[in-house]
Amino acid sequence: MKLKKGDNIIVLAGKDKGKKGQIIKILPKENKAVVDGVNISKKHKKGFGENKGEVLEIAMPIDISNLSFFDEDKKSPSRIGYKTEGEKKVRISKKSAKVLK
Repeated sequence: MKLKKGDNIIVLAGKDKGKKGQIIKILPKENKAVVDGVNISKKHKKGFGENKGEVLEIAMPIDISNLSFFDEDKKSPSRIGYKTEGEKKVRISKKSAKVLK
């Protein structure tokens, strides 16, 4: 899986197509990721005693195939590749050839 936690992404397909966000959590076994502000679902929480019930908005997992890395330099989606610098293997953006963190 080439996308990592903290990467800025853009959604390529689905109800949130075109939205940008940052990856909060990766679920590699399910091939999904949780992205801040994307695929929002409402969850109703029941009140107990004096506490009132509320409606929470939660970011649900979205399939990795619907996401792409967003290259800030080119302002467009980009694929991620790898190259070796000395002894280290580093991630690079295919469009700008810039080394990613």
